[in-house]
Amino acid sequence: MALWRGSAYAGFLALAVGCVLLLEPELPGSALRSLWSSLRLGSAPALPGPASPEGRLAAAWDALIVRPARRWRRVAVGVNACVDVVLSGVKLLQALGLSPGNGKDHTVLHSRNDLEEAFIHFMEKGAAAERFFSDKEAFHDIAQVASELPGAQHYVGGNAALIGQKFAANSDLKVLLCGPVGPKLHELLDDKVFVPPESLQEVDEFHLILEYQAGEEWDQLKAPHANRFIFSHDLSNGAMNMLEVFVSSLEEFQPDLVVLSGLHMMEGQSKELQRKRLLEVVTSISDIPTGVPIHLELASMTNRELMSSVVHQVFPAVTSLGLNEQELLFLSQSASGPHASLSSWNGVPDVGMVSDILFWILKEHGRSQSRASDLTRIHFHTLVYHILATVDGHWANQLAAVAAGARVAGTQACATETIDANRVSLRAPCEFTTSHSEAGSRIVLNPNEPVVEWHREGITFHFTPVLVCKDPVRTVGLGDAISAEGLFYSEVYPH
Repeated sequence: MALWRGSAYAGFLALAVGCVLLLEPELPGSALRSLWSSLRLGSAPALPGPASPEGRLAAAWDALIVRPARRWRRVAVGVNACVDVVLSGVKLLQALGLSPGNGKDHTVLHSRNDLEEAFIHFMEKGAAAERFFSDKEAFHDIAQVASELPGAQHYVGGNAALIGQKFAANSDLKVLLCGPVGPKLHELLDDKVFVPPESLQEVDEFHLILEYQAGEEWDQLKAPHANRFIFSHDLSNGAMNMLEVFVSSLEEFQPDLVVLSGLHMMEGQSKELQRKRLLEVVTSISDIPTGVPIHLELASMTNRELMSSVVHQVFPAVTSLGLNEQELLFLSQSASGPHASLSSWNGVPDVGMVSDILFWILKEHGRSQSRASDLTRIHFHTLVYHILATVDGHWANQLAAVAAGARVAGTQACATETIDANRVSLRAPCEFTTSHSEAGSRIVLNPNEPVVEWHREGITFHFTPVLVCKDPVRTVGLGDAISAEGLFYSEVYPH
């Protein structure tokens, strides 16, 4: 009898909580869980997909993401392109006869042993990285083993080619891609991507993408997050051989947006060649007609001198930047910016620190009345949140742009057309401070209003969490897809 009465009470109270949820769907999940546990009924039942914080956040994004009034018609993208060979990093290293030892970073890889140490170093952090492999013959042998491993897949690779592919998915856009395009890459590219004949070459450039999953183990090693380690022996992209072809193609193509990437590939070159090539990059950019916005997509770098040169020479010549947490902190360290004493991020990058560095870049290297710089926009992305920072008066529709970039991170990682609330999780900080170098605001995250906006001395910040795919299908190219989607929904004011 007592057992029956307890069951009846439990059923009645469950019905009551259900009614509360029905009548007050906006009630935070945390409040419902608190109510449930206070009734001493054990742990709360999982909220159904659409009513979960993830479901509500995805629905709120869909309402916010609208196309801008003025849209891009022709987008030119260059100059790094390759074929990505994507496979399990642990399986490749095992196939090469390597076993896990101590992790150690190497700015340039010279041997299989260097590869093993660098891969372990980043896998145990769950961090992305990209390195140059100096030995041509050794790289060729490793690439052959990788290509023949069961499960190895070939994809479009290189930031420029990936961004071009993403833009080409929109039927009303014409896309030009300049980069070293070999036969395999040409076959993989979308038919709507136009490649000038001067960009075609007989042999493809291959990049090896060693992926690992969250929680994947290799002896004592365990990855905290899913990520990838990229390496190549890529001389065409390393010398940015297609830069001049790219710029000369623009006159006939007449783009209204230019996207440039591949500067990080110069790390394999000598200092003298880097210095010379960087000057040629700046000269080439200055030949692009005034009024055409130029977005620069950064990627993993280890050479502080090269990064500092990019900041001081290239940043003032471009309009917009795309970068992740590794690149942002390295940039600050290389150019003596805020929080440069931090050796690495401890888990999720602190929002206030990220915001301080973005503010510093735009204040010190962006457009102002006293500085001849075109830089007015930065799209920052990390696993659990994104921030778009813009100098006021230059960009529109950035609320939609940051939401669109975050949404595509969830759909592409999970390989779904739309966000599946059951396959993603909200991992962004529930509360954060907008700055540490001044008195910042305290923000509490609300899934029903997922884009947070704040202002600081003529710069506007748009923040949104990411719905992180629980079991990602593919992590490569997410940053490029995020930047492309953010640009697709952005509008630049004519000047």
